Amino acid sequence: MKKVESGMRITPVIDVKPSLGEGPVWDVETQRLWWIDSTEGRVYRTTEKGDELVVWDAREKIGSMAIFADDSGVLLAQVTGLYHFDTDTDTRSLIVDPEPDLPGNRLNDGKVDPKGRFIFGSMDQNEDTPSGKLYCLDLDLSVRVLDDGIICSNGPCFSPDGSILYFADTWTGDIWAYDYDIEMGDVSNRRIFASIDRSDGGACDGMTVDAEGFVWQAHVYGGKLNRYDPDGNLERQIEMPVLKVTCPTFGGANMDRLFVTTMARPPLPRFPEDGRERGTLYAIDGLGIQGISTPRFRGVSTNRGKK
Repeated sequence: MKKVESGMRITPVIDVKPSLGEGPVWDVETQRLWWIDSTEGRVYRTTEKGDELVVWDAREKIGSMAIFADDSGVLLAQVTGLYHFDTDTDTRSLIVDPEPDLPGNRLNDGKVDPKGRFIFGSMDQNEDTPSGKLYCLDLDLSVRVLDDGIICSNGPCFSPDGSILYFADTWTGDIWAYDYDIEMGDVSNRRIFASIDRSDGGACDGMTVDAEGFVWQAHVYGGKLNRYDPDGNLERQIEMPVLKVTCPTFGGANMDRLFVTTMARPPLPRFPEDGRERGTLYAIDGLGIQGISTPRFRGVSTNRGKK
């Protein structure tokens, strides 16, 4: 297992101190990086250099986001449901609330699949009870349950050919793999892809997959990024400047910069604090690895006439 990369550089991109920085999405069409403050309900957008920063207030906690393919705004997974947020008018419209009967839950991590659907999960806000589910928001805005019995949904991402969905329930210590039916948006054959070493108090948070089919996992509270080969073997580990790393994604002009979000304030008192660089958005350069572009959400938006 590799621990140090020759020529690798970890540098701060921008430091806006999000309480819970999460969900980075690199938009190839606009060459902009989007991410969220999950706790404070903010959406951020910047260039790969960290300038031209724009911030939106989405008015409640956000678990994850995606960009609408028709440029009408962003899709937000929030406490009270999935919303279309118009970034021009700062207005949001409810698409669907999949869990109106579970007030102790909120929607959490999500990712767009190769066909443009949004795969997302829910979680118990106290991170104790397996009341969460894994869902698919289809292109017609209907919602289907893919799996259940989950405490804290995290890290959905896809193999380069889209045939495997990787996903984690943070506190199980395992990353799961499902066979993924790209045409139908269904899962089957759940199995353990890799087991996380939690001896340092860390756990599995956000994930991404690179062009070689290797899975990158943010080891939150343990201050590491782990890279697993397609067979689930730990291939390398990168020590980060802070403990609370939350999610990686590839981006930049050549798709070879690994952006990593972090949190400034832990969501529960039992989790560790960090130093001055807490909440910083980092970029890792010099890896010699390219990522896969994140698709936009191709479902019907709530602003069909907008161009």
